Amino acid sequence: MMMQRGAIGSVVLTAVALTAIVGVAAAAPTPDKAAPVSHGKVTDNLYMSLGAFEDATSGEDPEVKAMIDRTDIGGVQVVAPWKALEGKKGEYKWSRLDNALKYLQDRHKKLFVQVQDRFFDVAMKDANVPQYVKDEGGVAPTVDENPDNPTTHGAMAAQWNKEVRADFQAMLKAMAEKFDGKLAGVNLPETAVEVDTKKDQTKYTSKSYIDAEIDNMRYGKKVFTKTQFIQYINFLPDDDDHKRMKEMFDLARDKKIGIGGPDTLPERQYQMENSYKFLHEYKDVLPLVAMAVQEPDINAKDPKTGKPFTRERFTDFAHDYLGARQMFWTTEAGWLQKPPA
Repeated sequence: MMMQRGAIGSVVLTAVALTAIVGVAAAAPTPDKAAPVSHGKVTDNLYMSLGAFEDATSGEDPEVKAMIDRTDIGGVQVVAPWKALEGKKGEYKWSRLDNALKYLQDRHKKLFVQVQDRFFDVAMKDANVPQYVKDEGGVAPTVDENPDNPTTHGAMAAQWNKEVRADFQAMLKAMAEKFDGKLAGVNLPETAVEVDTKKDQTKYTSKSYIDAEIDNMRYGKKVFTKTQFIQYINFLPDDDDHKRMKEMFDLARDKKIGIGGPDTLPERQYQMENSYKFLHEYKDVLPLVAMAVQEPDINAKDPKTGKPFTRERFTDFAHDYLGARQMFWTTEAGWLQKPPA
């Protein structure tokens, strides 16, 4: 299965320009009836790494700093790698998030945090996880085979290893004790991962990987009771019948976990056949849908026009079809280079 990936702090791969129309996408199983959710309007936020946010607020990147203050921007989603939040085992570092939160609160803006445990186009040794996780063999090699780009390699925390997952969840618990109710949202990253099984030494299986993702979903919601907890879902390995993806969406519905995704690509076939169909079917029973528009998305061509997607096209699709109420925009988006309307 071809998977598109993207993460701040890495080379992001260009989306494959496949086309489809909404009506052609296979239907997801209809979710059980639940009280409908009002989608309301979309709130636009900026999307950037924690480091890029700090460069902006320090004045090193005045253009992005000005974007944060725009009247049409509701807040910022920062991508915080696990290593930025924990040094030695059990020694947590919150000052960078404290500073980001205060900066935004002073400007009446909101902070969303994406806790990153997987990294694309990096060497194994450069995975941005605590050193003790590496020392204990808790990092797995990944591979990204995209026909439009050279094959790239990355790494991720081996969440299917119980000890690694326990350490990750301990960090989430400590984070919740510090920030629950103060942050607008906390999300775990996309599920599209291909572990390089020829080089892996962590005993990865697709089942154990998905089981771990589900366990982290449950745990995140358990510890974040006031801040909205969100799981990004786009693709799952070895899930051609989508039973495991349905399991994740059912859990999100039942436990009131928000769902989102790292890419907004209107009517792209490979997206429509995976998480998009579930987002569409479940949008009225999820507490929140939050979608990102990253660099590959703004360069992708709209099959209806043959030109790059417009802001309106992104927003209309995300809101009307996927049910999004929060959108996180790369600072490279064209409309952010112009004054607010």
